[in-house]
Amino acid sequence: MFPLWLGVAPFAVAYAVTARASGLSLFETQWMSLTVFAGASQFAAAGLFGQGAAPISIVITTAVLNVRHLLYGLSLAQKLPMTTGQRLIAAQFLTDEAYGMAVNAPGLNLAYLLGAELSLYTVWNVFTLLGSLLGAVLPNPEQLGVGIVFPLAFLGLLIPQLIGRIPLAVAVFSGLLAWGLSRVLPGGVVVLATGVLGALAGAWLSTNWSKA
Repeated sequence: MFPLWLGVAPFAVAYAVTARASGLSLFETQWMSLTVFAGASQFAAAGLFGQGAAPISIVITTAVLNVRHLLYGLSLAQKLPMTTGQRLIAAQFLTDEAYGMAVNAPGLNLAYLLGAELSLYTVWNVFTLLGSLLGAVLPNPEQLGVGIVFPLAFLGLLIPQLIGRIPLAVAVFSGLLAWGLSRVLPGGVVVLATGVLGALAGAWLSTNWSKA
């Protein structure tokens, strides 16, 4: 998890600085990290708060950004048997990074999933607080080049999955599709559309290439 913590920490600081600059109090900034725990949505919400956007606009925007979690949940539900209460807890703390770790786990269980989720949750909230308190004296995370950390971390999670021609073909197709859709659609819709179409492509290839 350590490489992922290195990516989460500076973005939590950046979120806190953005939220405080948008007029949110220290409590409001921290409360959002404690209850929402979704980086892209928190950035968007903080910016919309600063612009005086209507509450319904904030809700719709953050929902679109997080719609990909529907696919994550469906995937995990097939891999990991859980009770209703366990599903609610796991869903609350689910993130892109935790999902990536879970699907790569050789023996996935609830403890492993929650360990990945709660470790990120802890780092996110600690650095949200630090960003709120010390944001004025900290350098801009973008100037430090931390944006490269997340892509590299996710690349490391993807590579072990690329075993065989079908996963490789689906990865290439999905990457090109996401790049093309990102030119005309918002981020949340791109991820959902790519996830669905990539899964359908994988199912089609699994059926047809296996017969070849």
